Amino acid sequence: MKLVTWNINSVRLRAPIVVQLMREEKPDIICLQETKTLNEFFPHEVFEAEGYKHIHITGMKSYNGVCMLSRLPFKKTNIYNRVGKEDCRHISASFKEFDLHNLYIPAGGDEPDRKINEKFGHKLDFVTEMTKFFSKNYTPKKPVITVGDFNIAPREHDVWSSKQLQKVVSHTPIELKHLAKMYASLDWKDAIRHFVPDEEKCYSWWSYRNRDWKKSNRGRRLDHIWVTPPLAKKLKSYKILNHYRDFEKPSDHVPVLIELKK
Repeated sequence: MKLVTWNINSVRLRAPIVVQLMREEKPDIICLQETKTLNEFFPHEVFEAEGYKHIHITGMKSYNGVCMLSRLPFKKTNIYNRVGKEDCRHISASFKEFDLHNLYIPAGGDEPDRKINEKFGHKLDFVTEMTKFFSKNYTPKKPVITVGDFNIAPREHDVWSSKQLQKVVSHTPIELKHLAKMYASLDWKDAIRHFVPDEEKCYSWWSYRNRDWKKSNRGRRLDHIWVTPPLAKKLKSYKILNHYRDFEKPSDHVPVLIELKK
């Protein structure tokens, strides 16, 4: 089974490259973040024509939004409102063999201080709420996957320079501490770092501000796939599809894919 997570940065604008991903990689499930469209304008027919008959979405105009596009049928779906906001950042689906959660954790603004930046406080509170949610609803023995744009690069080599980014939102010590608690909630396993050694640089996002993203290579690994221990044993392969960053009008994120043994 192949699973993809991708911050698409407008699903209507970039539907053609999602279709290209479907045809090239043939994933069973695609989780998108930052779809940026109301549900009634979501391009269902485009993806259904490619065999993705099962679609679970929650979206809002111009901001946020998450969805699942699946060849596999859902047993149950849920939409969650986090930290007292209805801002379309968390959905889940139950499949025959596992539960899947798709998250778009808030970016957190520019200033890493909740006293002067409400967005940063929202981000920390969101991660705390997710930690409690996972601990309350599951045990590490349950087969669960959580994916998405976490807007946090937790490890030293998940950023181009850990030393220089200590005070930059996405890699500050307080964010790493909060995400570490979420990671411990179900004894999660980082599916990408299962394959990529900790000492190796690994990115999934490159800023639009870098004209030549490939040459500067100042990336961050903001997009994650975590699995609980029963599924860690089934991890077969991974891909980070960097060439999608080279497309005309690309997302600043690229697709991240794992394959699990059935």
